[in-house]
Amino acid sequence: MLEDADTCSFCDAPLAETGENGEPVAVGTASSVRTASSPASSADEQFAEPEWRREVSRRLEDYRARRRQVRPDDSQSGLPFSRQSRIDQEEAARERQREAEHLRQAERQRSRPIQCQTEHLEICIQPELDFSNAPHERAHPQTALVPVASLIDRRRAGFLDAIFLALTYAGFLGLFRSLGGDLVVDKADAIVYVAVFFLFYALYFFLFTTSAEATPGMQLLCLTTVRLDGTLPDTRQLLWRSFGYLLSGGTLMLGFLWALWDEDHFTWQDRISQTYITAAMPLIEPDAIELSAGRNTFARR
Repeated sequence: MLEDADTCSFCDAPLAETGENGEPVAVGTASSVRTASSPASSADEQFAEPEWRREVSRRLEDYRARRRQVRPDDSQSGLPFSRQSRIDQEEAARERQREAEHLRQAERQRSRPIQCQTEHLEICIQPELDFSNAPHERAHPQTALVPVASLIDRRRAGFLDAIFLALTYAGFLGLFRSLGGDLVVDKADAIVYVAVFFLFYALYFFLFTTSAEATPGMQLLCLTTVRLDGTLPDTRQLLWRSFGYLLSGGTLMLGFLWALWDEDHFTWQDRISQTYITAAMPLIEPDAIELSAGRNTFARR
């Protein structure tokens, strides 16, 4: 059974009498406990703090002193749950992101190789060529008194020269046969026959061109070789013309066929030697040259 007690069995505090309203007392605060046995004139006894509370407070202060926490820990700030705090945090995050992007760009600029700007410098070693005389670059006959022979006359002369050359070659083969040579038609001998014929061709045009300025076919048709100004050619031009005959014959007569497309009906030997074939009389004095209209370029001697 519970027995009535006037004091607390733990702290010896007086208990409230039956019928009185007891007020709860907070820890660490002074309380006024009015009992029937306590006199009303003693204020210290009415509001005196129990001994156990003072002991607990003292030990708590000692514990905080040992832990170096004399005051409550205020190192952690309150959690910002307001809308303005969230806006500030977002703005700070964007600012940090912009700073990080700026640092990355600066790092890329430092790591990028420096491109040296080179100036364009032109060094002109070769002098400029003057093409003012380009329309008259090709050599043309410079006088109307000594025109170029017609293609028909030149074909006739060429045909006569081919006959004479063939007869000469046939006479050579006959002489070779009469001296005991054996004419055999096979692949190796055919190459020899062609080479010998080309040798006769080169000698034929070389001898008659350099010595008589015209082949036998040209002489029969009264054709001769002249310069572009209508005068007789010199030895150097005749040698170049002989080389032109050799080149035209070595290309399967392509140099002779070139006269069909040339504007002046010149062959390769005509262009190489700066001479041409004419049926007119050559000019003796170069001063008696009558220039054709629109042509005022003279050949170099």
